[in-house]
Amino acid sequence: MQHQTVLLEEAVEALITDPSGFYIDGTFGRGGHSALILQRLDAKGRLLVLDKDPEAIAAARDLQAGDERVLVGHGSFADMQEFASQLAGVHEVAGVLLDLGVSSPQLDEAERGFSFSKDGPLDMRMNTHQGPTAAEWLADASEEEIARVIYEYGEEKFSRRMARAIVEERKRQKLVSTLQLAEIIKQANPKWERHKHPATRAFQGIRIFINRELEDLEQALGKALDLLQPGGRLVVISFHSLEDRMVKQFFRKEARGEEMPSRLPITHDQIRTRVKLVGKKLKASDQETRANIRARSAVMRVAEKSG
Repeated sequence: MQHQTVLLEEAVEALITDPSGFYIDGTFGRGGHSALILQRLDAKGRLLVLDKDPEAIAAARDLQAGDERVLVGHGSFADMQEFASQLAGVHEVAGVLLDLGVSSPQLDEAERGFSFSKDGPLDMRMNTHQGPTAAEWLADASEEEIARVIYEYGEEKFSRRMARAIVEERKRQKLVSTLQLAEIIKQANPKWERHKHPATRAFQGIRIFINRELEDLEQALGKALDLLQPGGRLVVISFHSLEDRMVKQFFRKEARGEEMPSRLPITHDQIRTRVKLVGKKLKASDQETRANIRARSAVMRVAEKSG
């Protein structure tokens, strides 16, 4: 299945305020957003693209070969400041785009280990050159830790039952494949949600944990804001509630500004704020959702750096 970039026009429209500016696409994927950003930039504009996934980076190198405005960094968007400084000597940028979660190619390629509907090695790493695989972690983690990860990151209420089933099964055989794990979780789930595979939440939780997705996002939000020049924009597209909640709370906190003692005679316009919110949260249109089911859960939020 070809990757369909979600909220493509809307995200790029919100991001670009200066066609000659320096921008960061922190989640290159297969380059959908990056291609449109480059169309909207002039000859002086530049774009730094980042991704953990080696296959995404290979695609980014192909783009770079044909466009001298493109810079490529292999790693997490949590390290965007370091990449901008080292690769371009840049310490301020006009905009940062983060399109969170996994891409369609990652889900569709069974060997990546993200899918509970296609059999493949139990990997789940976005960066296949770094860190333990899901299989390695599940082989050693305690029942309590597995339950915590599935509950906190997957928001799965039957996490204890699932963790117990995983630990019992690994006593009998090594857990090495995605369908093997999906079947264990499916059997441990007593109440299936309509139109949702019973292993969906557990796989999400393990994937987020293995890739440190929420930790990276927390760091990236702060670093993006530090990097932005006055009037620069941070655009974030989330696909599940944990990510969106983190983004929403961060934006609101920075838009509210420093908390002052309630008795101080200070008006709101005297409080120093770091961002202003741009519009309300945006969801994909019905037309886009019909064409791309993955767009159904997408939420886009935009903040602009205060002057």
